[in-house]
Amino acid sequence: MQKLTAKEEELMCFFWEREALFVRDMLDFYDEPKPHFNTLSTIVRGLEEKGFLSHKTYGNTYQYYAIVSKEEYSRVTLKNVIRKYFDDSYLYAVSSLVQSENISIEDLKQLIREVENRPDRKPDDRDNQK
Repeated sequence: MQKLTAKEEELMCFFWEREALFVRDMLDFYDEPKPHFNTLSTIVRGLEEKGFLSHKTYGNTYQYYAIVSKEEYSRVTLKNVIRKYFDDSYLYAVSSLVQSENISIEDLKQLIREVENRPDRKPDDRDNQK
């Protein structure tokens, strides 16, 4: 999955929140000075080329919609951050959060419970963790 620019991420958030949109409708989401229609249209077409959006045709206009979910994009982005900044170690990433006090003991306990109760874990994996 390709990386998105800040502007592309901003537009994708509109699609994730509102589903299908026409480019002209996106102008309503901005305060003055609003971006130019052609600028938004160019970014949206770029998102479609990157495989994030698709469209339905209505006469001579297009209504765009996301084909990559926010959850999928978040998951891939997090993997990239962990690989790039935490030596591909989730443990190192969580440890960094603990050390910077951005995660509490209760949050850690909840995280452990979620990992232990994941449906994709085999029964013997759960037994070995106790």
